[in-house]
Amino acid sequence: MGSENLSQDTLAEQLLELAIKSGAEAAEVYQSRSLSRPVFFEANRLKQLETNQSEGTALRLWRNGRPGLTVAYGSVLAEVMVEKALALSQLNQPETVELGSNSQPSYPDLGEGVPIEVLVDWGKEAIALIRDAYPDVVCNSDWECDTETTRIVNTKGLDCYYTDTTLNCYMSAEWVRGDDFLSVSDGQTKRGELHPEILANQILQRLIWARENVSSPTGRVPVLFTSKAADMLWGTVQEALNGKRVLEVASPWAERLGNPVIAPSLTLYQDPEAGPYSCPFDDEGTPTQFLVFIQNGTLQHFYGDRTTGRQLGTDTTGNGFRPGLGSYLTPGLFNFLIQPGSASLPDLIQELDDGIIVDQMLGSGGSISGEFSINVDLGYRVQNGHVIGRIKDTMVAGNVYTALKQLVTLGNDADWNGSCYTPSLIVEGLSTTGRSN
Repeated sequence: MGSENLSQDTLAEQLLELAIKSGAEAAEVYQSRSLSRPVFFEANRLKQLETNQSEGTALRLWRNGRPGLTVAYGSVLAEVMVEKALALSQLNQPETVELGSNSQPSYPDLGEGVPIEVLVDWGKEAIALIRDAYPDVVCNSDWECDTETTRIVNTKGLDCYYTDTTLNCYMSAEWVRGDDFLSVSDGQTKRGELHPEILANQILQRLIWARENVSSPTGRVPVLFTSKAADMLWGTVQEALNGKRVLEVASPWAERLGNPVIAPSLTLYQDPEAGPYSCPFDDEGTPTQFLVFIQNGTLQHFYGDRTTGRQLGTDTTGNGFRPGLGSYLTPGLFNFLIQPGSASLPDLIQELDDGIIVDQMLGSGGSISGEFSINVDLGYRVQNGHVIGRIKDTMVAGNVYTALKQLVTLGNDADWNGSCYTPSLIVEGLSTTGRSN
């Protein structure tokens, strides 16, 4: 399923032509086709293989300046979609039409697929590595090759498309010891190749740390967020950098451009050529761009789509995305990278005289206020630079903005957690409460 197949489909052209004939002054078609081949393992054994296909089309048009959006899945009649979009437009208020023109129609396809047999072999290898060391552990995992083709066409002459193939895996290891239940999980998203040995070793390290249960510290202690858990902090930062939140005066950084906002050791940016979530253009057809949001702690840029950029007077940054196929465009990020430090994870652990490691959590950050309170699903206590065991029934609370000003050390172990590329890090100023044994 290549991008050339979608570009040869005539549905988009039919929709645009019919929309204009029906009285719309402008229209846009967004098409997505995906093919997914997941492999599932349950209780250490191969359970099932699947193949899933989906196809969706979104038509957005304007009549008398009023927008109408409709979505269809699978095959559809152009007349029906146009009628629905026109009817819905009557319910909306007029707005400025924001459409881009053609800059580059064909973009190189990203990633390469792998056979189902390879996914099965990777799954078996990872499970075998874990169970060789811990025979009592029960492993569940899924391994997937996902190919998606995206095309955007509009009445201003825009027509761009590309195909993206990504590989995903997720594994959990469950360890029951009497009344004690432990679940350790991790995953990877890559293009080209997954690494079952790395995944298994990451889980094995957590199992080693969790051999003993120990009491939790109470009060304000240094907290080490692993690269898997640090994403919780960056959700809030991403919201604060959103141009829409700036317009709403909801971002605490709305008037802080050019000023320090977090620790000077932090540089945050996006890169359209980095990682498995890179993409050549946003959902408005605007080419994505390299952009530094915060340089050495100092705020440099916000991100936005066409509408937000016009209202801010900064133009679009190529960050207009649809939260879902049937959603209107809003500012969003395709990836978010934190420049790593120089300390390894063992080095970070050695810095802690008495602190905790947060690796998995219940609850999330991401609130624009910065306030958070999370239950530690999987965490460890560190004393005198050594992990002494797993902590349970522990809560960590604080404020993201304050914590990132009190950053102690950045790790060099950056990894992708979803579309966020983050290293492990140590912060101070967080309140910890836990059960004492």
